[in-house]
Amino acid sequence: MSSASRAVPLTVTAVIEECPDAKSLVLAVPDQHRERFGYRPGQFLTLRIPSERTGSVARCYSLASSPHTDDAPKVTVKRTDGGYGSNWLCDNISVGDIIESLPPSGIFTPKELDGDFLLWAAGSGITPVMSILKSVLAAGTGRVVLCYANRDESSVIFAAELRDLAARHAPRLTVLHWLESVQGLPTRTQLSSFAGLFAGYRSFICGPAPFMAVVKDTLTEAGIPRDHIHLEIFQSLEGDPFTDVPVATVADDGRAADAEVSIDGEVHRLRWPVGGNLVDTMLAAGIEVPYSCREGNCGSCAATLVGGEVDLGEATILEADDIADGLFLACQARPLSDTVHVEF
Repeated sequence: MSSASRAVPLTVTAVIEECPDAKSLVLAVPDQHRERFGYRPGQFLTLRIPSERTGSVARCYSLASSPHTDDAPKVTVKRTDGGYGSNWLCDNISVGDIIESLPPSGIFTPKELDGDFLLWAAGSGITPVMSILKSVLAAGTGRVVLCYANRDESSVIFAAELRDLAARHAPRLTVLHWLESVQGLPTRTQLSSFAGLFAGYRSFICGPAPFMAVVKDTLTEAGIPRDHIHLEIFQSLEGDPFTDVPVATVADDGRAADAEVSIDGEVHRLRWPVGGNLVDTMLAAGIEVPYSCREGNCGSCAATLVGGEVDLGEATILEADDIADGLFLACQARPLSDTVHVEF
């Protein structure tokens, strides 16, 4: 399936001013595409934004809505200094506008919603965290603690919604605000005693890189198991995933792996030539595979190596611990062994 045919026109049905520099866009999905736009808490949409210089630019925005509580998907956009896409959306988008989107992607999502969650967000990093928070409260059974850092009180996104959720879901939900104007930037020393109170909780962390690093280091020092710490990492897209890129069929000259690939429980078997990446190989075989940028920057095509060996290629957005657990980017990897077993 080509990138152009994967793009779907969505209608903006509401524009919500969350705070002075952030807006949420509620989007209507055409009936024939509802199944393709089913999403998991914490995932994102890749939107096509008009540009006078390049025709369009592609930007990824996390879904703040929950598939368990909201009828329509909602993305939240915060202005950034020099950020073309976010500033254009905040200045120009109106109810009734049409914007193209690729289907939901991303791996910053809980495997299950039961259990206790310790959620960390800074600034617009609250967006996917909000999706997880609402989903756990609606469809899970455990407690949720949110630690949310912002510059000052006026920059808190979803302030009213969080107050309402905390009141309706007491005592399951605890919301803690950290304001830089009052407490300064959070440090490991300040967070260490707090983090240690939540052994057994699963942490999901989203925000600027320095914030995520401080939180991750704090949790690690507090003895929180590595598999209970999840970070949202994706980089700005350099190319245009909405433009069709020809999928070159790499000749199987005998140097290919026998690949078994499971996608949502459906098993595909194919030959994976050593000169091609897995995304291109599957697309050439007519198999629909999750991907967005094909640059190794978004993590949409992240898969788990269950058996065999691969050359990771460019995988800088993956954590070393994730790689150790077998995670790789299907748009970058090449096979090294004769047989490979992969799960998406």
